[in-house]
Formats: sequence, structure tokens, C-alpha cells
Amino acid sequence: MDEPQRQQIDERYAAEKQHGVKFFPDIVYKDLLVAFGVFLLLISLATFLGVKAEPPADPSDASYIPRPEWYFLFLFQMLKYFPGRLEWIGTTIVPALAVLLLFLLPFIDRSPYRHWRKRKIAIGIMAVAVLGIAGLTLMAVVETPPQEEVGALTSITEQVVAGQDLYAVYCVECHGDEGQGGEIVGVEGLEGVILDPLNASDFMYTRTDDTLYNVIDYGQPALGMPPFGLAYGGELTSGDLKAVAAFMRYTWDDRVELPADALAAFAIPTLAEGETPSYSVHIEPLVRRTCISCHRPGKVNNNYLMRDLNELLTTGDHAPNLVAGDLGSNLIRLLHREEIEAGGPMPPTRELKPEWVAIWEAWVLAGMPEFPVTATPGAGPAAAGGSPAPVDATAVPSALPPTP
Repeated sequence: MDEPQRQQIDERYAAEKQHGVKFFPDIVYKDLLVAFGVFLLLISLATFLGVKAEPPADPSDASYIPRPEWYFLFLFQMLKYFPGRLEWIGTTIVPALAVLLLFLLPFIDRSPYRHWRKRKIAIGIMAVAVLGIAGLTLMAVVETPPQEEVGALTSITEQVVAGQDLYAVYCVECHGDEGQGGEIVGVEGLEGVILDPLNASDFMYTRTDDTLYNVIDYGQPALGMPPFGLAYGGELTSGDLKAVAAFMRYTWDDRVELPADALAAFAIPTLAEGETPSYSVHIEPLVRRTCISCHRPGKVNNNYLMRDLNELLTTGDHAPNLVAGDLGSNLIRLLHREEIEAGGPMPPTRELKPEWVAIWEAWVLAGMPEFPVTATPGAGPAAAGGSPAPVDATAVPSALPPTP
């Protein structure tokens, strides 16, 4: 920059300064207004939109797809071009060169002019950088598969209800549907083992939630209990383990009170006078509570599965195990603790409650409807004396929890 140019710039600066505004209080006042506006915007977003609840990070969940915040997506995408041992180049060398370029930019472009048309080098470098960041960001959005939506169990009720379903699938066959323990029947390697009850105060009072979590997670291999946590080869996530521990605590620890809505959610519906039981309302909760732990794939069960109505009516080595209107069906006889060719007493460890057996019998006599039916005068097997209603063996699968 020569002397005439320097004098010209100094004169323009002095002239502009005469027409400017003071930093205090003018600029400070404007900054305060803008900052307050941004604060109100953030408060409004947090109040009316909020942040979607997600499960806590689980390092043992290999299905999780990592995705940073949008303003880091370009770096996330760039790492794809530096795989394996080259990753250090993308995480260290490239960002360091970019920062160094910013430091050197004033020395590279020494033009005294401020108009963008006369700062072609600086504008060109920044344009390439911005376009590169925008392009990498868009590529990351397009190429990264969406993460499967998994809702976080934020309330005690949600945890207890989810835990009850998981307990019914993974724990009932050994520990009983109400944590009563007793002799294990039909479990390979544990046949005849006597388990202490989980629902006793001696057990629940002396175990913290963390202890329950760790036992379910790691198992007790020396005692025959396998691990259930993903980190140790099981199938349950960290959230699942916490849900089972919450179910145990709020169901069997008399020092805490089970929320009323949770109690209603997994209670077995009672059969009102004159009511016709249905699979969706009465039988499915019974199956979930007392049967599904054993009658699912991978278990010794004579290939009799109960994950939905279709399996309940059609599967098994001695199918059909239920016949509409016939109280001599295999399953009904097993519920009455008979020893027959189709198997032994069910459930193996103790009698089913009489009122629950009565629901099974009433459902069979009613023709085994899948959904609640509206009674009509003179209708029904008992009143009409006719044959039971037909059953659709291709029923839509129920909402039982997924099983391996």
C-alpha cells in the first residue's frame, strides 16, 4: 500500500467516524435487545417443542447408527474417505491444515481493498470451503440410513409395563409368573433345581435396583442363570434391563407403591357376569403372563407356540390343542393338571388360578372369538344350544413382545 492510498483510507475512516454511533450505549443497547429476543426464542422452543426423549446411550447396542448434530455432519461424512488406519488424517491433519489456512489467509491475500470484488483470493478460498462443507453435509444426510425410532421409557408406568412383558418372556419359566420360584420343570440343565422366591421381602429389601440390573445383565453362570444383557451375549438392551428391574421393584417390594395405571395395564381382566371372553381382551394377557416364556421358538414345548392366535390354534405336535366348544381339548386338560399324550400339567410348576382356568373354558365354549362380541338375545352356545361359532385360524398376529 503506497502513501496516497493510506492517506485516502485514513481520511475516509475519519469522515465515517464522524457520522457513526457510539458503542455505549447505542450498540450495547441493540445487542441487549437482540440477545433478549434470542433468549425468548429459545425459551419458547424449549417450552412448546421440547426435546424428544431418547433412550440413554448403550455401548453394547451394535445396531445404533451414530449421527452427530447437523453442524458436524460434514466432518462425519469426511471420515468416510479416511477409513481404518487413515482416520487420523481426517480427524487431525485435515482440520489442522484448514485452521492453519485461516491464520495464513491475511498473509496470502494482502489487498488493501475491502470490496469483495477486489478480494478474489480470499473470497475464492472461503467459497470453496463453504461449498465443500455444504456438499459434505448434504451427502451425510442422504447417505446415512435413518436410525430406528426407539422411544425412551420416561415414566415409571412405561418402565413397569414394559418390564412385565419382558419378565414374562425371559423369566417366567424359571422364576414363576409372580416371582414365586420353586422347582424348575422342563428347562434343560436346570431340571429339578429349587429357586428361592423373588417376591419375598428378604430378597427385595436386600437388593438395590443396580444389583437387580447387574444380575439380569451378567446373569449368574455358576447358578445356571444365563446373561441377558447385550454386552454379555444376551438379547436385552440397557433400557430393557432397567425396565425388568423396575417391574420387580414396583411389583414385589411392598415399600413402594405401584402406580394405578401400571397396575391396570398388565392386570388380567376379570370376566364380568354374562360377558363373553375374547382372545384380545382376556386370553392374550393370560398367555403373556403364564405361557409365552416357554411356548416360543427355541424352547422345549412340543413345537406348540403361542405368540398369536393362529399359533395358539394350529401349532404343536398334537395339534389342534384347542377345539371350539370342546372342553376335552388338550390344552384345557393340561390346565386341569392331567397327564396326557400331548404333555403334562400346565403351567408345570403350579396350578393356574381357578378363575383364569374358568376364562379359558368360557372362551372355548363361546367359540374362541378373537375380539369382543356383542351378545344378542338367545345367541351363544349355551343359550342357542347350537354349534360353536367358527374360528378364523388366520388371525392377525397379536401384540405380544417380539421373541427370538
